[in-house]
Amino acid sequence: MRLKDKVIIVTGSTMGIGKAIAKKVVAEGAKVIIHGLEEDLGVQVVSELGAENTILHIEDLSNAGAGQNLVDLAISTWGRLDCIVNNAAIVAASDIHTTDKAFLDKLMEVNTYAPLFLIKSALPHLIESHGAVLNIGSINAWSGEHNLLAYSLTKGAIMTMTRNLGDSLFREHGVRVNQINPGWVLTEKEIERKKEHGLSDTWYKELSKMYAPAGRIIWPEEIAVACIYWLSDESGPISGQVVDLEQFPMIGRNIPKDATTIPHK
Repeated sequence: MRLKDKVIIVTGSTMGIGKAIAKKVVAEGAKVIIHGLEEDLGVQVVSELGAENTILHIEDLSNAGAGQNLVDLAISTWGRLDCIVNNAAIVAASDIHTTDKAFLDKLMEVNTYAPLFLIKSALPHLIESHGAVLNIGSINAWSGEHNLLAYSLTKGAIMTMTRNLGDSLFREHGVRVNQINPGWVLTEKEIERKKEHGLSDTWYKELSKMYAPAGRIIWPEEIAVACIYWLSDESGPISGQVVDLEQFPMIGRNIPKDATTIPHK
């Protein structure tokens, strides 16, 4: 097992990508703090993965001290902390006209500030375990879509944070910090979001090659598999790296002639 006996916090793990990551790290031998806002869903995840492998914490990450609460729970339950996966995020549409300070503050609190302060709270334990941080960003960090202004700003900030801490924390303390930028992933929330935008119940089964050259979008489980390398000791001294996980290049794409329009995010 590639993560045997490691203790890992996965924020936003009651559903979607976070849940898939939690399932995969448990399968690789880790103990996991399941975190989110949906207690009923969190209870289901714990039931599925086993109470001996998981413990649930429900709290809004914008609350003061939320990160410290997660760290304290890991230490009090298993006596150590090896890795953090900063996955939780608010995905909300906005553009220059609809982004006000209150809206941006809320997204920054959860998407950017919370990951930073969770790392800060966990740092003494990560130093002790020579641990690792994996930030889950987004390809929108590179510029974002026209209706994802605030969200894209938060993910761009996380990308800079990853590179900064990936250098300084590894150089000073031996703690690795890396990031993956998922592209379009078929999560429960994404299915519902597109239906709210007026698409059919089966929109994800008929996609243009413009957005899905494979004929489908990425599954959460495929993102989870990619996370194991960065959380395990196999990634060795690699730190401060950002890897895009999408089925086409973000620069230099060849637009297919048969492309049709469908909202991407």
